[in-house]
Amino acid sequence: MQTDEFFACIAHYSVSDLTNQLYFINTSKCILLHLSVSLQKLFSLSQESGRSAAKFIINNNPKLFTKDFAEPHIPCLMPETVSLRLEEVSEEALKERITLRKVTAAVDMYDQLLQAGTTVSMETTHSLLDLICLYSDRDPVQDGEPQTDDEFGEELKKRKARVRRASDFLKFTWKENNNAERIFNLLPERDTRCYSALIRGMVKHGAYAKAFSMYTDMLNNRLTADVHIFSALISAAPDVRDKFNERWDLIAELLNQMNQQKVRPNLLTFNSVLKSLRRCGFLAKTQALHTLNEMKALGIGNAAIRVFYYLVFYRQEAMLIQRDLFLRACFLSLQCLDSKDLELGYKIQSLVDVGENWRLLGDSFHGRFFNLLCMMEHIDVVLKWYKQIIPSLYYPNPQGMRDLLQALDTDSRLDLLPSIWKDIKTLGHDNKPDLVEELLGLMAREKHSPEVQESFAACALDVKSVFDLRPSIEWSAASLSHITTLLLRANKTRQAWEMLQLFKARNRVPSEGLLNNFLSVCHSDGDPQKAVELVQLSAAFCLPTTWRLAKRALAEFDLTEEQRNDIIAPNPIYSANA
Repeated sequence: MQTDEFFACIAHYSVSDLTNQLYFINTSKCILLHLSVSLQKLFSLSQESGRSAAKFIINNNPKLFTKDFAEPHIPCLMPETVSLRLEEVSEEALKERITLRKVTAAVDMYDQLLQAGTTVSMETTHSLLDLICLYSDRDPVQDGEPQTDDEFGEELKKRKARVRRASDFLKFTWKENNNAERIFNLLPERDTRCYSALIRGMVKHGAYAKAFSMYTDMLNNRLTADVHIFSALISAAPDVRDKFNERWDLIAELLNQMNQQKVRPNLLTFNSVLKSLRRCGFLAKTQALHTLNEMKALGIGNAAIRVFYYLVFYRQEAMLIQRDLFLRACFLSLQCLDSKDLELGYKIQSLVDVGENWRLLGDSFHGRFFNLLCMMEHIDVVLKWYKQIIPSLYYPNPQGMRDLLQALDTDSRLDLLPSIWKDIKTLGHDNKPDLVEELLGLMAREKHSPEVQESFAACALDVKSVFDLRPSIEWSAASLSHITTLLLRANKTRQAWEMLQLFKARNRVPSEGLLNNFLSVCHSDGDPQKAVELVQLSAAFCLPTTWRLAKRALAEFDLTEEQRNDIIAPNPIYSANA
């Protein structure tokens, strides 16, 4: 089976459809670095599919994986604890069910505690309400289980007349008089946290009008809302008002109430405002600008976030993202504005290192960040980041390698070029003639110490061997000249002469400077016969400089009469000049 067929087979038998997921992955192994980018992506997706399949099998057959071979213990390699261990009626058992997200079991345990006359702490009650409201009084669907709900279908039929968007079919899931409302009504004392859980749950699951009714009831009980309640209500404002101006008036009213209740807005609040404004028609752009100015006045977010929102409303090139907005906004500003802001790049990189934020950004960010480093940092810093992010975080394209070559040239560290060539081969870019020619040009541009020239010559021979194995790659005259020059400087005359033969075989013409350098090496080596052959080679190319080479050969070398005739015979122009 071919490699691509093998990985395609693995990807086909995945637990979840990974093709619909964003491709953000931290490649820790270089097993396919010599293959194409598409095959690398296929490998990464197949690898993730295999992990998902293994996790699915382990979690569904925990009794088969009870022995722990890892030392020290690695929790993620063991089956997840999904079965209940505490069966007695106690608050600890209730907490266990809440932790395992067993909604139905948690509600049953709570009822049993009440029937036994046990008082449940307010903190546990808050956690229970959060769980019920998060999943709308349903047990979360496990991987591989079908999602069916007859009551959900009936709810859709009841509200069919109000459906305006396809997304509404996913939101109308809040059941009337569910366990969250029942438990809430049973509480002897209800605080802001209890109201917050219900209001956020109602907004999340489409009961927008009921959320506002709950908010009114909270105010009537002389309680103050928190920032999470206001953020949820603001995001629900377009769903309880039909006209654009009415929607904005409701948002403004909620913001005024925040001010009156001395609740400071956060980034999520403004995100909700701007998200709702996108459904306010002609008012969106005007009010969005005022909102961004208010963010600046309150010191919420930085310039990158405000630029991101500006792009959303005035260039329509992005979409609002609720999760990890700061990270994506900074990246978008760095990419779209081409700010060349290295300090901002370092800040984003520091955020990428936190938790699993690296999953949000692929090669694009690291490529731009590496480009900034090559342009603006010292070569030692560039090389430190080069070793750190390549290829585990960033698989560089040919332009990325050119940026590195330019950085080496700027700081006069051309002695590192042979090691960079090895990386170019490993990364699969040795089939890019332009990149290879630039590398050879930097090595051949000027003379270096004998040790460096020796390493350059070895690198040049390696380049030649790679090109010889790929007949489809066209040799350029510049590449042939650079390799020949490097070999001459390392006193590898025989290999340099073989390169000269390639000029004729590849229909390329050597430069006058290269031929003069070769003639100088022949004079240093005391090899008049090679000088004669060089003049004859130039004559075979019909180069206009042949007579000058012949003149040098006759003047600088101690030639026999036969050798002199071999030079003069094919060059009648030189004979006339002589």
